[in-house]
Amino acid sequence: MIRISHLVAASVIALAASTAAQAKNDIDTAREAVYPALVNIAVVGTQYQNGRLRRFPAAGSGVIVSPEGHVLTNFHVAGETTRITCTLPDGRTFEATPIVLDPLTDLAVLQLETEGDDTALPYAMLGDSERLEVGDDVLAMGNPLTLSSSMTRGIVSNPHRVFTSFTGAEMEETDLGGGQRTGIFTRWIQHDALILGGNSGGPLVNMKGEVVGINDRGGSGMSFAIPSNIAADVLAEALEHGEIRRGWFGLSFKPVDKMDDQEGALVTWVVEGGPADDAGLQPGDLLTSVDGEAIHVSTFEGIPPLLKRMADVKPGQVARLEWTRPIPGAEPDELGVTRDRTPMTAEVMAAPLEQYLGEQSVIDPWGITVRDVTIQMALSRKYPNADGVMVTGVRPGRPGEKAQPSLRRGDVITAIDGTPVKTLEDFESTMKTITPGTSSLVTMRRGDAEVLTVVETVPERESVRGSSELAKAWLGIETQVLTRPVAESLGLGRTNGFRITRVYPGSEAAAAGLTGGDIITAVNGSPLRASRPQDSGRLTRRIETMPVGETAELTLHRDGKPEMVAVTLEATPAGANSAENYEAETLEFTVRDLVYMDTIENRWGSDLQGVIVTAVENGGWASLAGLASGDLVVSLNDIPVSDTASFEDAISTIEAQRPDVVKAFVYRGYRTTFVFMEPDWPEDDELVDADSD
Repeated sequence: MIRISHLVAASVIALAASTAAQAKNDIDTAREAVYPALVNIAVVGTQYQNGRLRRFPAAGSGVIVSPEGHVLTNFHVAGETTRITCTLPDGRTFEATPIVLDPLTDLAVLQLETEGDDTALPYAMLGDSERLEVGDDVLAMGNPLTLSSSMTRGIVSNPHRVFTSFTGAEMEETDLGGGQRTGIFTRWIQHDALILGGNSGGPLVNMKGEVVGINDRGGSGMSFAIPSNIAADVLAEALEHGEIRRGWFGLSFKPVDKMDDQEGALVTWVVEGGPADDAGLQPGDLLTSVDGEAIHVSTFEGIPPLLKRMADVKPGQVARLEWTRPIPGAEPDELGVTRDRTPMTAEVMAAPLEQYLGEQSVIDPWGITVRDVTIQMALSRKYPNADGVMVTGVRPGRPGEKAQPSLRRGDVITAIDGTPVKTLEDFESTMKTITPGTSSLVTMRRGDAEVLTVVETVPERESVRGSSELAKAWLGIETQVLTRPVAESLGLGRTNGFRITRVYPGSEAAAAGLTGGDIITAVNGSPLRASRPQDSGRLTRRIETMPVGETAELTLHRDGKPEMVAVTLEATPAGANSAENYEAETLEFTVRDLVYMDTIENRWGSDLQGVIVTAVENGGWASLAGLASGDLVVSLNDIPVSDTASFEDAISTIEAQRPDVVKAFVYRGYRTTFVFMEPDWPEDDELVDADSD
């Protein structure tokens, strides 16, 4: 008996070891098939806020799925960006260009720009996500928290997850932010392989080494991926047509599980004026067939495939829809069967299915951002139609805000100077015809009211000139009041006056020989009655009453002896508020001329030249590069900068050359550094920012 037990135990141990070894082999196979094709995606994201475009760095993941360098990732990774860079596990880095951005599935297809690199690209194969079952092992690959090339393991929890309300009565919509609806065709792959921020867009891999999903979101031990079959459809459409073509009928559905012995899908909403409405469908109808394909939706899990089936009918194509409609007061026939629904059919042409939110644009001459109005936006906001552009942001102090009445977020602009505006393209075209410095009558819809306003289109910005305030006399020193305790400790008894604590280098005071420790007791023979801290302004006020250029006779105590020193009074140095300013609009930062006190406070040499950074637009190119307020810019792309005039010349030269990188050499506190700005230069036909206040 003992020997048999030992044999059984040995067999169990051997089987466990064999199983573990097989699992290790499966993981190795899957990793080797997909891991080399994993990409770390770094982007410059964009956000429209307060009437202007802001940028920010972000990161995500993706996977190469063709030898030509096509990458699958999420729309929320690559969709609203101005620059995309992909890094492979072997260290190679490529810029990427979007081929298709599809918010309705939260997928994006990118093309790697591999010119000059002849090395073959690794790529992964897409598997069949419909073959996944609960309990299947999967690997999640990606770049969590920007930590490159990571892999976690888990199992499939539910291969057909849909999100419903707590009671299970309604399907919940998934939102990418701001109302951009997504996932309407998706039954998510729920799994427990850990994914974190940065994993988005990375592959979910089965043990055969096939990509069966694109990871999208996760948290609280649950992760969700977009099925590879949906990704394959998006990829095929992108490569064949360069866009995603989907049909729209204007129908919403629910399952028929609450309706006894019924087939089909319950129509819950028919969009007024949509194709289905024109064909005669009504809420309460049961859709039973699309082009002869029987429809039966008994649970919410059947809704996404039905919506996808209908979207697969391309715009302009005709689908044969069959449905049944209740017969009020139906009576049993001679066989006792109550036929309470009548069959109906129609040939229905599909309209184009739009994404929920339209494209946005910055309108710099008015200081606003606007969004194209889509049919979906019009429906959700109960607009009378989808004409016009919606104001999404207004920049403070710019023409849009200064208009009477001001433009507001949510206003829908429908005409400019009587010219109808139906689309964003219409709006931008009309803006190009407006002469800077003129005013335009703007028609807009605010709620249910039609409102008129007048907006001025500003001319091109000019430098802001400094103040012309008359300069006052100035003595280049810092002082402290000679208080009674200090005077007595210095053996000066009840002497009143000011003790010099600092003499500014290069000043007339320094030239006259004033030094720290001198005590000024009188100016031009008039005593200075100062012995309390609150008397600290008396010397300054005395000097400011005298003309610039006049000689002031100062009575001093120096080394215990009285002495007279004559000092020529100079003009108060220009302050930062009176310095000339200039805004580098493309690079998105503002500078001013260097003033005397800058060199004093920063202990810079008097021969140092440059311009002081006064403002760096949050989310702008300079901000992304690390330029900071207070930096002293001394050159741009090796062009010396001495003042705002030479800075403006340097910017003009750089804008004409449009280099990939603008290099700024700056003084920052006690050290120097370089800042590398990488702007996207505007196209020649784009609206020019006439950024004038």
